Amino acid sequence: MDLPQLLLVGLVLLLGVVGVLIPGVPGTWLVWAGLLWWALHVRSTLAWSLLVAATALLLVVQVVKWLLPPRHVRGLGITTRMVVFAGAGALLGFVLVPVVGAVPGFVGGIYLCERLRLGTRGEAWASVRAVMRAVGTSVLVELLACLMVVGAWVGAVVAE
Repeated sequence: MDLPQLLLVGLVLLLGVVGVLIPGVPGTWLVWAGLLWWALHVRSTLAWSLLVAATALLLVVQVVKWLLPPRHVRGLGITTRMVVFAGAGALLGFVLVPVVGAVPGFVGGIYLCERLRLGTRGEAWASVRAVMRAVGTSVLVELLACLMVVGAWVGAVVAE
């Protein structure tokens, strides 16, 4: 696969990861479609194995999201700014401490946003708990799975 096409696949994967954070955007499916595109062009055992594993993981995530308690987001004050802080924190945490760093980065991003908005530590933590109860868990599960798939793809591209 040539470099421009590889960059386009990377862009689709990145849009998928960002799409997880935006309600109504099929981020998980964009990640899967980007991986499928790559596997169809590379046609190696590694590519097909990664596609099969990613498909299984992303399907399990869809079931887990369905089993989580329903979302109640009204009145929580979830803003675009909070979504950006949470996503940036998860991405930064994922890069600094691979895979497991996404969780504290996600929560830390929400906390930082709320601390800047509300001012006090107690109010910020109360808001973080409310947000995590309502939507954080399902978004975090989906985001972590997509980041794992993208990380595996980067590893596979480097390995080939």
